[in-house]
Amino acid sequence: MEKKLIRIAHSPDADDAFMFYALANDVITDERFRFEHVLSDIETLNQKALDGVYEVSAISYHAYPYVADKYALMTCGGSIGENYGPIVVSKKKIDTLKGKTVAIPGRLTTARLALLIYENQINEVFMNFDEITDAVKSGKVDAGLIIHEGQLTYEREGLELLVDLGQWWKETTGLPLPLGGNVVRRDIEEKVDIARLIKMSIEYSISHEDEALDYALSFGRGLNREEARKFVRMYVNERTIHLGSDGMKAAQTLLDLGYEKGILDKKIEIDWIDV
Repeated sequence: MEKKLIRIAHSPDADDAFMFYALANDVITDERFRFEHVLSDIETLNQKALDGVYEVSAISYHAYPYVADKYALMTCGGSIGENYGPIVVSKKKIDTLKGKTVAIPGRLTTARLALLIYENQINEVFMNFDEITDAVKSGKVDAGLIIHEGQLTYEREGLELLVDLGQWWKETTGLPLPLGGNVVRRDIEEKVDIARLIKMSIEYSISHEDEALDYALSFGRGLNREEARKFVRMYVNERTIHLGSDGMKAAQTLLDLGYEKGILDKKIEIDWIDV
């Protein structure tokens, strides 16, 4: 029997590499499926999801209302900020972001959605996430919205923290900040089975941390081993195995607030694949 090709699209980041280690290296297999891993930055994946390109994809929660007709969200594989998350940094301390020019790492990133809920009177400049730090340092922009490893390395770049959006979100809502999730295309009959295999991969990596970390290190831009370990633990943990009821509530709250504030033009109830 010919195996069904399932393309799993995710970012080339240490945390994603870590969670998919077992599937990418055939530690966990299923005779029905042939998994192919496609690596791309999260904003590109958001755009591809709009067209339903990949069978499985990482996306930003911000993007979900626009792809919900094509995909369902898994309760596993999510990245959640527990009182931490994307940060806004500047070259020097400034009192307010209102009216300031801010570098943004993608129109559909959850970081952008959270920032606009926090302060929507900003001038946005969109650029690749890995260009933002230099844009802030050079004075090209007043501030930058930082995702990925830059959350750990901004101080060594001489930048000032203005706001941690995960911390602000926790103080405001009492909930963790849901950032990225994994979706399965609706036309795939074995959606639940695929979600369970991904959950198994995450569980394997967490229980074989050093083994999976060796693999993830090749994706950890500018991080040493212990920094990579810290970053991975921030975003691959028990909540990645299952969001939990408060994590699921947080995701719905995020989208509801985005709609109420006019940032999202679609109000939607999340359709979960709960495994």
